[in-house]
Amino acid sequence: MKTQNEVLDSGYKALVNALGVVDAIRFIQHFSPGYGDYTKERHQWLDKLSMNDFLAEMRKHKTNDDADNFEEIIE
Repeated sequence: MKTQNEVLDSGYKALVNALGVVDAIRFIQHFSPGYGDYTKERHQWLDKLSMNDFLAEMRKHKTNDDADNFEEIIE
């Protein structure tokens, strides 16, 4: 079994091999660790919703073109 550092190292090497250095860096920059404590903060809004309300809200936002959400250009 590989260590976490070995997995990360292999992943970075695979990205560079597949995309080249510049595009690998552009790919990595697309992701952000974010901020705050999601586990704690989600209770501020989640505890106020019933499951039926939550599902109704999800259905409102679903579109037929959801499969195309990842067709964006990363700059």
